[in-house]
Amino acid sequence: MVVLDFGAQYAQLIARRIRESRVYSLILPYDTPLEQILAHAPQGLVLSGGPASVYEPGAPLPDPRIMEAGIPTLGICYGMQLMAHLLPGGRTAAADQREYGRTRLFVDDGADLFAGLEPRLICWMSHGDSIVALPEGFVPLAHTDRNAVAAMADRRRRLYGLQFHPEVSHTPWGLEVLRNFLYQVCGCQPTWTMSSFIDRGTAAIREQVGGGRALCALSGGVDSATAAALVHRAIGDQLTCVFVDHGLLRQDEPEQVVRTFRDTFQVPLVHVDAADRFLARLRGVTDPERKRKVIGEEFVRVFEEEAARLGEIDFLVQGTLYPDVIESGTRTAARIKTHHNVGGLPERMRFRLVEPFRELFKDEVREVARQLGLPDRMIARHPFPGPGLAIRIVGEVTRERLDLLRAADAIILDELRAAGLALEIWQAFGVLLPVHTVGVMGDARTYGQVVVVRAVTSEDGMTADWARLPDEVLEAIASRVTREVPGVTRVVYDITSKPPATIEWE
Repeated sequence: MVVLDFGAQYAQLIARRIRESRVYSLILPYDTPLEQILAHAPQGLVLSGGPASVYEPGAPLPDPRIMEAGIPTLGICYGMQLMAHLLPGGRTAAADQREYGRTRLFVDDGADLFAGLEPRLICWMSHGDSIVALPEGFVPLAHTDRNAVAAMADRRRRLYGLQFHPEVSHTPWGLEVLRNFLYQVCGCQPTWTMSSFIDRGTAAIREQVGGGRALCALSGGVDSATAAALVHRAIGDQLTCVFVDHGLLRQDEPEQVVRTFRDTFQVPLVHVDAADRFLARLRGVTDPERKRKVIGEEFVRVFEEEAARLGEIDFLVQGTLYPDVIESGTRTAARIKTHHNVGGLPERMRFRLVEPFRELFKDEVREVARQLGLPDRMIARHPFPGPGLAIRIVGEVTRERLDLLRAADAIILDELRAAGLALEIWQAFGVLLPVHTVGVMGDARTYGQVVVVRAVTSEDGMTADWARLPDEVLEAIASRVTREVPGVTRVVYDITSKPPATIEWE
């Protein structure tokens, strides 16, 4: 299944929902020529949403031949409006009233896409344009209180459109609509699994590396550890893992990483203590994008030095995920933040990259990890950014500020584990702000640091909601941090979801 990306963050979520249905999906830019699309032999095509209006000058348009290529196609939001814009008889225009958020949907035709669903549903809308004239051959399938065409179809040509977003969790039955399209309209079979991915990935790594040697940038997280396990499965002792302690890890983590990896895998592991050089490079740096680039470049320089010491090594293995790629900016999506292992890499480096998970989401990598036999404690580890605590310290990174945040962060995680909540939370951590606030300790005035507690729930990291932690857990965290971490006067809780915020603060 090919998803054409028109610049919406939801394009990746569409691909993920398709994969949840055990059908392989591939995301391509919206203007990919038809010949390149056909080269992937897709059983179906999905046109994603997007921020533009189809009738505006310069609006992103696909190869116009895709509508006549005989490929079953589903247009979602902007994708549906494109169909009306490009096909004879159809017309899209600005709506009198835009629809945003949870909306009542009335099903007028319960066949194919809506098979097995109730006639009245709740869906998620996010659009300011609407279909005002159906293209020739199309019939309406559903409507809302404000929109006469909330879904449409030309069954003869197997062209379908949805104004709502079936891929988001706010449309609770949306996955059923996608599966109806995949199975009933496109004739797909649910055969894509992480087991099949492992087999294909192993073969691809062997072909890419050949008789060469590779270094794996091991951070201790599930992504890089699973990448190491998969690459080792493919090329064996041609792989050497390098764990670079950049001094930006959580409390006791360097020792845990080395111990866990050496106990779990029979793979050569080089431990490099580079804390001093990273801190020296970060001195005086306050801009978050600059931090990421400095850290990404220094990582590569350390790996290059280790490669020179170890001998001829041509490949660098990274646990890069698809959210890393998309948030760092692509041709069809705006940059949210530069990930150190994507946009933070230097323009010139001697390695060729091996990134087996570049098109996978976190939950998919965790399933690969389970099938490769990684320990549960590693699989369940909360996501941790490559730049580490450097992007959880707002402002300049110093050894003293790192020590303070490490202590506070350890308390946050300890209290979540004590409350039995650690596995329910996608990610939880502390953030150190560059401000001071007045307080009272021991009947005396204090003027100390502010620590933010950030805890979110998510499925894949592309979107997230703030975790509703119990009051007693928040109270325990605040009490311990202000009591046990010298210099902290105040603890606050971040209740912002993603979007509009990101999970990390920088």
